[in-house]
Amino acid sequence: MPDNKRDKKKRTGKTKSALRVNKSIDQPPSISNDVVKAFMKKQQKLLPLEKYVDGILSGDRIILSKAITLIESLLPEHYDLAQKIIERCMPYSGDSIRVGITGVPGAGKSTFIEALGKYLTGEGHKIAVLAVDPSSELSRGSILGDKTRMEMLSKDDNAFVRPSPSAGTLGGVARKTREIIVLCEAAGFNKVFVETVGVGHSEITVHSMVDFFLLLMLAGAGDELQGIKRGVMEMSDGIVINKADGDNTEKAEIAKVQFQNVLQLFPKQQPDWSPKVLTCSALNKTGIDKVWNMILDHHDTMNKTGYFRLKRDQQKINRMYETINRSLSSHFYQNPEVKSKLRKVEKAMQNNKLSAYQAAQQLLNYYFKDLKTD
Repeated sequence: MPDNKRDKKKRTGKTKSALRVNKSIDQPPSISNDVVKAFMKKQQKLLPLEKYVDGILSGDRIILSKAITLIESLLPEHYDLAQKIIERCMPYSGDSIRVGITGVPGAGKSTFIEALGKYLTGEGHKIAVLAVDPSSELSRGSILGDKTRMEMLSKDDNAFVRPSPSAGTLGGVARKTREIIVLCEAAGFNKVFVETVGVGHSEITVHSMVDFFLLLMLAGAGDELQGIKRGVMEMSDGIVINKADGDNTEKAEIAKVQFQNVLQLFPKQQPDWSPKVLTCSALNKTGIDKVWNMILDHHDTMNKTGYFRLKRDQQKINRMYETINRSLSSHFYQNPEVKSKLRKVEKAMQNNKLSAYQAAQQLLNYYFKDLKTD
């Protein structure tokens, strides 16, 4: 090509090319607005109080699921109805064995619960599994995949598996887990398992809502004794070393002895009961019966000593204080005076004009001053 023609194309910017990008068109939404509106309308449709209560007491799992969704809702208009449902179900609750299960990541909690659950349903029991999934700190979303991980148990007519998001709640349990336990017991589930998120100091919160606190561990995965927090071990009523099969059987027995020695160093948390250490293989369904017998032995012992009823009563009192603290905190942050001054106080802290203590005191003063004017 002559130089004068090449220069002309450079100036005009018009060059021939095999690549061409056509102007895009607006894509229609994957879900129409009408469908979204219809779905939201259906979701917001509430049943009468009697419908919820009668459905729960008759063991209707669909109604039970709807009631749990209502209890987990953060919408203010759902709160009163949810509390009435709980109040009506309360007299029919309490007659169950509540087991909290926690453990190190990879310990096989879901596999263990499914194996134990299938064992119990095979014995004629009705079990409810409240599996708490960790929520993202960024999106607040959860995968809620326990129904997939417990596929066989989810299909069992005598089992009810309900995954719930932790939603940032300390203790690894969902915000409304205690209330959900009440509903499950009223629906006829006489064995309730609460699977908690991971292991950490805050995990002992589950101890305040169950009768038996089970710690699930692994052997041969590294420094077993340092893999957990001391606070969790002290609160445990029993320790089970899972995956004790194949080449790992001998390692599990060694770990069992190690944990038994460590538990002897801790003071007794309950009269007439010393935490036991067992091994099992949830995958091969071996040792599961021994684990359940340990839980039954603990239950019988606590009933004989009167500690069972004492613990249940203390749990109710603790729940009252937690409810008061949550309500006060919510009322504080919803206060108009506090809401209007909060950003100003935060900015003053960022500019090093206020300490954290001074900032908190200022907001409290605004809050109490506003209460006096009301």
